[in-house]
Formats: sequence, C-alpha cells, structure tokens
Amino acid sequence: MIQVKEFLDSDVRLAEKSCNEFLATLAEDQIVSISYGSIIKSKPDKGEYQRSTILVVYRTQDK
Repeated sequence: MIQVKEFLDSDVRLAEKSCNEFLATLAEDQIVSISYGSIIKSKPDKGEYQRSTILVVYRTQDK
C-alpha cells in the first residue's frame, strides 16, 4: 500500500529532524518520493515567518 506522511513546521530544522527520524525507520526501497516546499508569510505587524513542509510518499511493508 502507498501512503504519505507530511512534516510541517515553522522551523525547517525541526521538520528535517522529524522527517529524518521517520526515514530511518524505512527500508530504502520503501521510499517512493520526497518533496520539499517552503513559503514565507507576512504577518499584520509587518513581520514574517517561514513554513516548511516535507512530504514523504512511501510503501508499507506487506505483513
């Protein structure tokens, strides 16, 4: 079965850390694709913040 897992955070390092911990639990042949996106949003007080998203598409192991 193909599944997806999303890692979303305002701190890219935390998203990367969580994603890497998840990837360490998978065999290499289970990974279908990994996508990364990042946006910067403006706040009403003229400040900005970044949102980073990592999407992992993977195969589950048959039991």
